Amino acid sequence: MSKFLKVLAPASAGTVGVLTLAYVLADQFVVDMPAPARVSFVSVANAQESEAPEPVAGTVAQADAEPLAPARDGSYGLGREALPEEIAAWDIDIRPDGQGLPVGSGDVWTGEEVFVAQCASCHGDFGEAVGRWPQLAGGQGTLERKDPVKTIGSYWPYLSTVWDYVHRAMPFGDAQSLTPDEVYAITAYLLYLNNVVEDDFELSNESFAKVEMPNADGFKPDDRPETELTAFSGEVCMEGCKDDVEITMRAAVLDVTPGSDEDDAEVVETAVEAEEQAEAQPADAEPAEEAVAGDQPTAPEDAAAENEAGDASAEGADAEAAPAEAAEEASAAPDPELVAAGERVFKKCSACHQVGDNAKNRSGPQLNGIVGRTAGAVEGFRYSGAMEEAGANGLVWDHESLAGFLADPRAYLKGTKMSFAGLRSDEDITAITAFLEAQAE
Repeated sequence: MSKFLKVLAPASAGTVGVLTLAYVLADQFVVDMPAPARVSFVSVANAQESEAPEPVAGTVAQADAEPLAPARDGSYGLGREALPEEIAAWDIDIRPDGQGLPVGSGDVWTGEEVFVAQCASCHGDFGEAVGRWPQLAGGQGTLERKDPVKTIGSYWPYLSTVWDYVHRAMPFGDAQSLTPDEVYAITAYLLYLNNVVEDDFELSNESFAKVEMPNADGFKPDDRPETELTAFSGEVCMEGCKDDVEITMRAAVLDVTPGSDEDDAEVVETAVEAEEQAEAQPADAEPAEEAVAGDQPTAPEDAAAENEAGDASAEGADAEAAPAEAAEEASAAPDPELVAAGERVFKKCSACHQVGDNAKNRSGPQLNGIVGRTAGAVEGFRYSGAMEEAGANGLVWDHESLAGFLADPRAYLKGTKMSFAGLRSDEDITAITAFLEAQAE
């Protein structure tokens, strides 16, 4: 410790002393750090100009060094004006109208390659999410449900949020390592996965503002300062209060998402009646008698055996009477084990396609009854021009055509919107075809 610090130390008692010591130490030590990080501790408003030479990074300045120039009014005499390049390193935010974007561009298919390499390990090849990582695609039409799927396509109102977040925080663990062109490409691919653009789309700083997000109208300016704050900012009324408080409903019954007024009133009425009945029930009342298995009469063993024999005879008679066509149909039914295997393979497709009851179109069409169906024939789904043309030319999804398409969609049908790379295993293709064939219209 220098003589200067030894003299200062005894005088550094109390709050004023601590602040004085902190100020002196801040002036005496210069830490070598990257420019952006160094600027984060500097207030530009309080910065000052000094002609004194800067101390060598990582060294302790001498006590007799030239003092700093007089501080500006209201400042502490610390720091300096931030350089333009230092400000630029921090000023990376993007506004909804595209202001702040760097010059660059990227197309959908380049974005797919970068996304698979940099993002798919967490978000899945098609934005379907892996584990508990966020889902990025799909979810359209779910915002009114109790469990909405909030993705880029279903929820985010501004494209600038997508670009800025990818550029600022991704990839996880290596943030800001992507070039502007790579960010443009990834953003274009994410738009494609959410059916906002076609597969030939290229995003750039010039075309950015032309993209309209599906949920752009789902948000409005925050008007609570005008509509709500004023209602609670006046003088508090302390007159006409109730003498007592009566609990008429339990939150667990009402649930966190109330329905209509009529529904809520009905729920409240039912809950109150239930509580009143519970209160009226005597504490020592016995529960209603329950049927005991031993109290029920059991059929004689010989009767059970007789019924079983009769059932077997009936089944045998029915089997003999079954027409040959039914037997052939049964033999042609998909193998249950193969269907189960295909259901497991279908998990790779479920981010974009649905099957079963209430199946809906997502980023891909619903696939009920696809085996034997004309290509591009699902009502309400926006197919690529290539798929519509193939259907018009007579393409029907049978076992052979499905096998070719599932193995390499883009090679089988050039121009398709389906960005899936394809199934590499013939066994997987056979299994998923059996599963899809089991899904009726």
